[in-house]
Amino acid sequence: MFLGSFLNDFEKKMDKRVCILIGPTSGIGRSIATRLAADDWGLVGVSRREGVLQSMAQEVALEMVAGDASDSAILEKAVEKAVACFGRVDAIVNCAGSILLKPAHLTTPEEFADVLRQNLTTAFNTVRVGTRAMTQGGSIVLMSSAAARIGLANHEAIAAAKAGVIGLTLSAAATYAARNIRVNCVAPGLVRTPMAERITGNPASEKASIAMHALGRLGEVDDVASAVCWLIDPRNAWITGQVLGVDGGLGTIRSR
Repeated sequence: MFLGSFLNDFEKKMDKRVCILIGPTSGIGRSIATRLAADDWGLVGVSRREGVLQSMAQEVALEMVAGDASDSAILEKAVEKAVACFGRVDAIVNCAGSILLKPAHLTTPEEFADVLRQNLTTAFNTVRVGTRAMTQGGSIVLMSSAAARIGLANHEAIAAAKAGVIGLTLSAAATYAARNIRVNCVAPGLVRTPMAERITGNPASEKASIAMHALGRLGEVDDVASAVCWLIDPRNAWITGQVLGVDGGLGTIRSR
């Protein structure tokens, strides 16, 4: 009886769609993890915040890999975990990133290097490791920003990194299309996340930011999470090489 139950549970795990989610412990990543778990995806979460990841695993069913995604060895461990637990990798989503709002002349070399590492290096590693793991095709979603598509003052470092993510997305989509690996990215506007609290927590900054978005509000984590989950859904398997602006119109239109 025990063996039969074990085998049934194992077979169910092997039947799941499987996603490696980088940065699942707060904000957009947490919303994505909650949605995918509710939809019965097998999840492997990668985060530097090991304690938070362990706590989250009590609420959302996921396997854990602690570490920094700017180290490709950490992502290779995540692939090994996904294959060991679920048998394959169907999707990989990179929500790691940072925000730095400074003009170029006040940005130190160390700050710029850190912005590139957290935003562009993690994205490159996602593609590098993810495409090796997806032997039967799959979907990769990266995170860019509306700031990479329009000129915003004091965004030089983050805009450069996020524009690199767009270039990476388009090139990788072309490279791996023949292997049925889809590569897309989401370019959010300002979203209410813990990372953005420095802006959203200041009434004057919040008001000015809202005025920049044509729909008259800031984004919520679920706005972006739903777009990411839509992109990795196999029912949308004819979509690749796209930059999806989930930004209240910030990246493309002015209505006021």
